[in-house]
Amino acid sequence: MSVNFEELDYQKTELGELSLRRRRMPSLEGIDVFEIKLNESFLMSSLFNKVEIALADLSLAELQGSGFDVVVGGLGLGYTARAALENPAVKSLLVIDALQPVIDWHRRGLVPLGTQLTSDPRCRFVRGDFFAAVNSEALDPERPGKKFHAILLDIDHSPRNLLHPRHQSFYDGEGLRQLTRHLLPGGVFAMWSDDPPDEQFLQALDHAFAEVRAHIVTFANPLAENDSASTVYVALPRMK
Repeated sequence: MSVNFEELDYQKTELGELSLRRRRMPSLEGIDVFEIKLNESFLMSSLFNKVEIALADLSLAELQGSGFDVVVGGLGLGYTARAALENPAVKSLLVIDALQPVIDWHRRGLVPLGTQLTSDPRCRFVRGDFFAAVNSEALDPERPGKKFHAILLDIDHSPRNLLHPRHQSFYDGEGLRQLTRHLLPGGVFAMWSDDPPDEQFLQALDHAFAEVRAHIVTFANPLAENDSASTVYVALPRMK
């Protein structure tokens, strides 16, 4: 195995072939880049984490007070979770991920942020289907009916580029309306997308929430030698 490339783990999952890789890039001063790949698609790279961090920062900035209970749908390499925990107003963080190997990588310390997340008593991982949980009475299986100050989503590539077709109903609107049941008054929902703002999805958000914004977040892309951009949607529910 080359010192410049190592496959740290490989697993077959219900969504396909999942791998964790470490790549050393001499062109970037020899830094180690960690990548998660599902089948032929890259789910996450440690080289690009600005938008994952912005997902937490932009959403939590909408909240007033402290003692926030936060849910993150999708663990990945943990950058959104860490950004949430770096906010001193966060009291608890529940991370829901459908792929047990991803959770195990963090618990085994195979990814850079694993030890930091697993050692924080505010943070708990749950293996589960985020979208199914939204349609149930319990995002937190240990506390049915519990509502949250913030729900952050980073699972699919975009509302049009899904990891599984069964996720589509969430983005069409009904799932968004179901999600609002799990938010406290004054709470916030936010979501990452790799695509530009999607007008059809914005309309679905408008039907479910009182206020919706699409933030375009740009970041340096040293591989392409230019800037790239992703979208963070932020939505505030109607007051009941």
